Amino acid sequence: MRLKGKVSIVTGGAQGIGFATAQKFLDEGAIVAIADVKRESVDAAVRELQASDAGRTGHVEGFIVDVTKRPQIDAMVESLKLKYRHIDVLVNNAGITADARMQKMTEDQFDRVIAVNLKGVYNCAQAVVDTMVLQGGGAILNASSVVGLYGNFGQTNYAASKFGVIGFVRTWARELGPKGIRCNAVCPGVIATPILNSIPDKVMAEIAERVPMRRLGRPEEIANVYAFLASDEASYVNGAVIEVTGGLIV
Repeated sequence: MRLKGKVSIVTGGAQGIGFATAQKFLDEGAIVAIADVKRESVDAAVRELQASDAGRTGHVEGFIVDVTKRPQIDAMVESLKLKYRHIDVLVNNAGITADARMQKMTEDQFDRVIAVNLKGVYNCAQAVVDTMVLQGGGAILNASSVVGLYGNFGQTNYAASKFGVIGFVRTWARELGPKGIRCNAVCPGVIATPILNSIPDKVMAEIAERVPMRRLGRPEEIANVYAFLASDEASYVNGAVIEVTGGLIV
């Protein structure tokens, strides 16, 4: 039980990597707050996790939160503080895409992705950081991407946002490390989540073939890395940017 009793927020936690992370954290004994924008998705995720809760010492609850709306984030944080008195882990997982070549990208496409993927990460981190400072420790984990390291055709907005969250953790590691707060980023490669459902099977097979391991990643393989970084086993890991890509860029 590496995360026993750790109060953990997972944004975008109702599906994909976020859901797998919530599940892993529960398995490790954490108290998990799933934050996502759609009530039906949050409710379904909480029900599914509670139904498989046998033998766990953790606990899960859901919050309807749009990470671009600070009052919603603050309300969640205050609710958790009143109930548990501390917040130990923030996983900034929420993110969207709105792809287009730079010449075709609209201002709305650019602004929406930056608002969720970059400003949303800032909003959530700033909402919990004072609590972490007062309690003398915590972990802030940002979801970047292989695209945030190397760019990708048609993803000017997404690449900028994922480069940006790496800049956040590099900076926060310096600012908050002396206060006992560790800040790290995880850069997944191509992971088999619902966001890929619209891509034809043939194209997905070609993508998988480019990965040295000849397959896509699984959400739980990213969740395992988050669980390590959130745990005391990673007590000297700060300011790291960890690729989990199956060797995609080799």
